[in-house]
Amino acid sequence: PAVIKCKAAVAWESSKPLVIEEVEVAPPQANEVRIKIVATSLCHSDLYFLYESLDKSLFPTVFGHEAAGIVESVGPGVTEFQPGDKVVPLFLPQCGECRFCKSPKTNRCEVAMKRHGQKSTEHCRLTCKGKKLQQFMETGTFSEYIVMNQMAVAKIDPAAPLDKVCLLGCGVCTGYGAAVNTAKVEPGSTCAVFGLGAVGLAAVMGCKAAGAKRIIAVDINPDKFEKAKVFGATDFVNPKDHNKPISQVLMEMTGGGVDYSLECIGNVECMRSALESCVPGWGVSVIVGWTDLHDVATRPINLMLGRTWTGCLFGGFKGKDGIPGMVKAYLDKKVKLDEFITHNMTLDQVNDAIELLKKGKSIRTVMRFSPQ
Repeated sequence: PAVIKCKAAVAWESSKPLVIEEVEVAPPQANEVRIKIVATSLCHSDLYFLYESLDKSLFPTVFGHEAAGIVESVGPGVTEFQPGDKVVPLFLPQCGECRFCKSPKTNRCEVAMKRHGQKSTEHCRLTCKGKKLQQFMETGTFSEYIVMNQMAVAKIDPAAPLDKVCLLGCGVCTGYGAAVNTAKVEPGSTCAVFGLGAVGLAAVMGCKAAGAKRIIAVDINPDKFEKAKVFGATDFVNPKDHNKPISQVLMEMTGGGVDYSLECIGNVECMRSALESCVPGWGVSVIVGWTDLHDVATRPINLMLGRTWTGCLFGGFKGKDGIPGMVKAYLDKKVKLDEFITHNMTLDQVNDAIELLKKGKSIRTVMRFSPQ
């Protein structure tokens, strides 16, 4: 395979608009696959690292980690994939060999942890104006072609519509899995979901799939409540409507606290509220929203009373194992995806997509590289 020239949205520096550039994509090397990205969506984590993170060593970078595409070519030693396969790139690889991959208890992967710790352009195959570009979370799906290690790619059903299943690359699996895999929500239980972006709405959907009888959706934007109803929420609470702590409001609503709470915002105050909304004795609170700027805190008694405080990445799904199953669930109409998509655009409009998400006007914007 030869070098491919294509379009990508490049972040040259922090907090600045992305720039559509021509980039060069190297051929896949040993154990790598080159993928033509058909559809990619914008996730809040892209915004977090573009605007909020203090880590400036990320730039220049190609953002995007929630996508679906088609294998264009494979490097030496690749047996699992061939050109034409439909795939979802994984920001959380699954090598299948390390002690974490061999354990059913986690979706972590030792190889992934080593590579994420390096912060180098060693594995990046994108170049622009003679400069190597980092691929955000080793994916970088705001480029029309990307190169990935085969352990970070999931093969999916050829019948899957790529402009829908791209959402399974991050947000939907993250929220849904937090409820079903990590919280392990039980039938007949009461749940509270904090934050009704795509991840929170997916958590609501997961609670419903697990048989929760009451699902309380918490957000300061009342526009989100109608959407939450579609995914199975039964009650809505806007903290701005109350002059007491939201944990107290939920305690009173539920006769002592919820069985499960999921924080899908990435705000340490909300994480504390979510924990303290849980019923003492057996309440479980899961941290799902991403932040690394502050410590999270609570009084020890809140845990000593029998609450569990935990968290997950990518909803606890092992990527290669979990995504094909979620694609099947979508094709079998057991999981919703279309309802998350509020806007469709082309990659040229990526800065418009960023503005919509920043202002809370979109749930998911799916971008294609050229009009369909």
